[in-house]
Amino acid sequence: MPENAFIEKIIMPKNKRPAPRKSAASPEAQEEALTQNLYQLAGELGIHQDGDALSGAMKEKQQTFQKTLKKCLQQKKDDILYEALERARYDDRSAHAFLKAAIEEASEVALFRREGSPELELNAFVIPLFAHLHGGLNHEQNFQDQEAFDLLTASLKTAQLESRDATVVLVSHAYHLDEIDGISYSQLHDMVRDAFTSMTSKKITATPAIDRSISGWPDHHFAPEDLAVELRFLLGFALKAIDDPFYQIPQHEAAADAYFAARATRFQQWTEQATPLVSRCLVTDGREVDIHFLYQDLFHGGKERGMAEYHMLEMMAELHQALREHGITPDHTRAIIGPADAGGDMVLRVNLYAADEGALLASSEKPLGTLAEIELEADDMHDALTTIGVQSLALAASFDADGEPLQVRPYPA
Repeated sequence: MPENAFIEKIIMPKNKRPAPRKSAASPEAQEEALTQNLYQLAGELGIHQDGDALSGAMKEKQQTFQKTLKKCLQQKKDDILYEALERARYDDRSAHAFLKAAIEEASEVALFRREGSPELELNAFVIPLFAHLHGGLNHEQNFQDQEAFDLLTASLKTAQLESRDATVVLVSHAYHLDEIDGISYSQLHDMVRDAFTSMTSKKITATPAIDRSISGWPDHHFAPEDLAVELRFLLGFALKAIDDPFYQIPQHEAAADAYFAARATRFQQWTEQATPLVSRCLVTDGREVDIHFLYQDLFHGGKERGMAEYHMLEMMAELHQALREHGITPDHTRAIIGPADAGGDMVLRVNLYAADEGALLASSEKPLGTLAEIELEADDMHDALTTIGVQSLALAASFDADGEPLQVRPYPA
């Protein structure tokens, strides 16, 4: 056998074939795998969110969950986050609650570590408010009074809503609901990092994510004589040491209740101080504006609070209008409320009927996050309806395709 043939026989043995190359998963398949992974991990971890000690295997799953969540935020894969939430919303309530809380916290709160310095936390918060004034708000007048804005920002610390040792900034803009609702999870994640860079740098730095969040108010059609009620949000960022005692909530229930009650009192006192400053930031043409604040909260909690109150006011306005058209006062009606399916979206529906003849007078709806919220929503709706004079209220398990209430029962005393 020739020498070169022997060498070839050794290097290329008979029947040896190269391993087939694995085809890479398509981007769609990769995103589907991430979505399903988040959903499944949330389902497993959600069972243990009440303080149960995690096993070694569950701790590994928790780390995988956090890494996947952080990866989605950093790579701006919001579609994956929203799709995972949508799957959990209808299939697994505990998974939905766990996943929603985890995504919100990861996007609105960030921890920063620097060598030789205490660990820092930065969070995004909002203060929803309703402005009552004739003619509505004009975008051209939005936050033109620099002195009022500076005093408003400083008041958050002097009124002890934030620690005196914290760094607190406000965005010089009153956010419209559409603007706040348009901020995705990944954008808020970037805004928090924008804020950290700006708050810790000795030079003026760009804040592109925050700048993009200000898209402008939509046009309104209020006449000068129209009394408008408009929802706006103050958006801010607070940077503090993770071990700042100001933010430490007592362990005992009674002490924790007292802690939050004291903060609520301080917030109420702050609103009296802040009202004229916010008025100056919103209106520059001398019109009187009445400001009603909702409570300060982290970004998503405050956003949901503001939206819920806004939709409640819309419902009350629709019901009042319908009653006026029928010439009937609220005390001559009865109400049935319950969840309904409106084109695939869950809503809370309120039907008002004439107390004597039972004819349907009005129907109104507001978005409903999950069926788990129906009891809280019913309580809020009961308070609103009794305030306007409705005497009788019942709950329906649901409404059928024709809008008829099913399994109606009296509202519990």
